[in-house]
Amino acid sequence: MRLISICPSNTELLAYLDLTTHLVGVDDFSDWPSSILELPRLGPDLSIRMDDVESLKPDLVLASLSVPGMEKNVEELKKRGIPHVVYNPNSLSDIKDNLIDLGKRTNKEAKAAKVVEKFEMILQEYTQKAQEVSKPRLYWEWWPKPVFTPGGKNWLTEISRLAGGENAFEHIDQASIQSNWDEVYEKQPDHICLAWVGIQTEKVKPELLWKRPNWSSLSALKNNHVHVLEEPLFCRPSPRLLLGLKKLAYLLHPEVMPLDDGHDPLL
Repeated sequence: MRLISICPSNTELLAYLDLTTHLVGVDDFSDWPSSILELPRLGPDLSIRMDDVESLKPDLVLASLSVPGMEKNVEELKKRGIPHVVYNPNSLSDIKDNLIDLGKRTNKEAKAAKVVEKFEMILQEYTQKAQEVSKPRLYWEWWPKPVFTPGGKNWLTEISRLAGGENAFEHIDQASIQSNWDEVYEKQPDHICLAWVGIQTEKVKPELLWKRPNWSSLSALKNNHVHVLEEPLFCRPSPRLLLGLKKLAYLLHPEVMPLDDGHDPLL
């Protein structure tokens, strides 16, 4: 099959099913695994060059509504009659379903079943470990101004629980929430997790937190529980979230959780 992925999370789904050799093009932001770095680039995920996509004669294009604004690309795929699938994952269960569906579409059902089985075993392990610890409150920051943070319908609420914590905004039944600094302050988070979407970790500026009104009195800042986390491991709905889980869990509870050795638990 000739496959095209137009967002990073779908490129990563293909990698876990050993399908990257079938890729003939990807969006500009797909950066894992390294084997796809030399593939033709088709534009940023919100401005895919559809003429280029069409010229590559794909058997299947993978799109995802987890990227806000992807609808424009989907409409163009429909208009041109380009074979495609659109995923819309918000939870870890959705990611498993996407793997199974993609396996069916690409004759990789057995591989998908193996990946999902291992995925579920890892979730079970962390579920059990999380029962042994106290649950610090986590504030996740996707964007600093205006403030955007994940709500109860996002995978980061699940990742927080599995890591032995709780998302400070998990009570709001939305995937993404626009908040403000005062509201975050009122939550009195124990840890602050900065995963700014589309921003490399070295360009995130945690020092700005101390300049926000009243924030210097937060226990998270007093105890230096401010964590700059890799956006690809926490903000993309792919199995790589389990690598993020491994990192976060060990960060919060090193005495109980498995060692964060940087190794992907699914590979």
